[in-house]
Amino acid sequence: MKFSASFICTLCVLILVLNACGKHKTLVEIGDQQQIIHINNMSEPSEIDPHITSGLPEYRLQMAVFEGLVLKDPKTLEPKPAVADSWTISEDGTEYTFHIRDAARWSDGDKVTAYDFEYSWKRVLQPEIGNEFVTDFFVIKNAEDYYKGKIRDFSQVGIKAINESTFQIILNNPTSYFLAQMDHFPMFPVQKKTIEKFNAFKERGTGWTKPENFVGNGPFIIKEWIPQVIFSVKRNPYYWDSTNVKLNEMHFYPYENVLLEERMFAAGQIHKTEFLPTAKVDKYRNSPAYRQYPFYASYYYVFNTKLKPLDDVRVRKALAYTIDRESIVKNILRAGQTPAYHLTPDDPYGYKPRASFNYDIPLAKKLLAEAGFPDGKGFPTLELVYNTHADHLKIAVAIQEMWKQNLGINITLRNMEWKVYLDARNSHSFHILRRGNVGEVVDPGTFLFTMTSDDPLNESQWGSKRYDELIGLTKSAKSQQERFEYFQEAEQILVDEMPLIPLYIYTTNNLVSPSVKGYYNNVLDYHPYKYLYLEYMGQ
Repeated sequence: MKFSASFICTLCVLILVLNACGKHKTLVEIGDQQQIIHINNMSEPSEIDPHITSGLPEYRLQMAVFEGLVLKDPKTLEPKPAVADSWTISEDGTEYTFHIRDAARWSDGDKVTAYDFEYSWKRVLQPEIGNEFVTDFFVIKNAEDYYKGKIRDFSQVGIKAINESTFQIILNNPTSYFLAQMDHFPMFPVQKKTIEKFNAFKERGTGWTKPENFVGNGPFIIKEWIPQVIFSVKRNPYYWDSTNVKLNEMHFYPYENVLLEERMFAAGQIHKTEFLPTAKVDKYRNSPAYRQYPFYASYYYVFNTKLKPLDDVRVRKALAYTIDRESIVKNILRAGQTPAYHLTPDDPYGYKPRASFNYDIPLAKKLLAEAGFPDGKGFPTLELVYNTHADHLKIAVAIQEMWKQNLGINITLRNMEWKVYLDARNSHSFHILRRGNVGEVVDPGTFLFTMTSDDPLNESQWGSKRYDELIGLTKSAKSQQERFEYFQEAEQILVDEMPLIPLYIYTTNNLVSPSVKGYYNNVLDYHPYKYLYLEYMGQ
């Protein structure tokens, strides 16, 4: 996406006005004094309905205007009370009972109740909504059968409002990460009154999220949404913990150009960038604004395995084996990322994938020849699709050249704006697709569940009966060790079948103004806005 001309004009006018007044203050300095934070969101959001989106540009906004039952401590990532002020877990680990706090309110002043959560989670299980994270709910008793139409009586699903303040969940099996998922956006509640008004229970894009219609329950409410220019929020006076929210407003901008993003940061126009251009890493490496730390997220390419010749595992392996990942992280990214030879990042709490493969050009050539394409002869021209980002382009160009030199094949590149990219991804309109996966909890299931044959996020359309069995077994394992062993075997199947090409494990690589406080480095790069505040550092 191009940087909005109208927004540039707005900024320029503002800067000129300030200069004319002799104040010479930047937006960041003004924001620090007024508790207004300016953040780059990297893309225009496709929507903010938490039940129909799947991307980070949307999640970063949803965090401001919605809140789940539980959130995570930004320092420790341990669960903390949010809409629920307390909860109990049965001795066998399958029954969760949440108490909804009396002070929880929607932004129109109505009370948030357990019935709102029951209604919202029932909405997620409507196939017409097309929730891409619906499988997260399949750990709940009968949720999968209800979603697939095997049962129609929702009272048989383990989701129940006992009364206005008591919400009960019954799981199929003990699920260690379940509580930590409560602040993942598909778990956010939506207000029944608003959804019914716009007939949005089974419909997407009805307009209920427009600023004039929106009702949320988060620490902020929408102030303004000008597509391609700004999405701004202001404090929600009805939020149960509003007295502890220090920011008055948050302004999100949709710059996709990381060079421009860095310039805006350097000029004091934004407090936070989402990325830092690789060419600028050395400039900021010793700056207090530079944030680089391990990030539980993977970067990979997805094959459309329904299309020839990508339906042939020999072709997929040949393409995977000829990518020099060491060179990519050393010469292109240069911010501490690590080469990936499996999908799941090492888990700081214990899971370390054993599956792996080698950078092996001779073997790749042999496999390609066996597939009928010796030295690349007769290989069709395929297209590699990526969303707008300077690093995505650099990596794609490098891999395009590696495949040409090592295998003698030609790949074309196609850049797409975020919404167009999402459409291509969700409709499987691609040969090879750039993809990233960010863990919402520290658990290998975050990555490996998405590759089951019927998961909406499995854009490869690849499937394996044994893989599905293994993932199913992880949900009834009697110990963490047993569960991890199922994941290990599943990960090996991915390496053997190669429906995707792991490329690298992320680190964070961005800039955060030293005036931003309450922002803590953690492996989920998780920063709940209610804890942020600004400290004016000027004269």
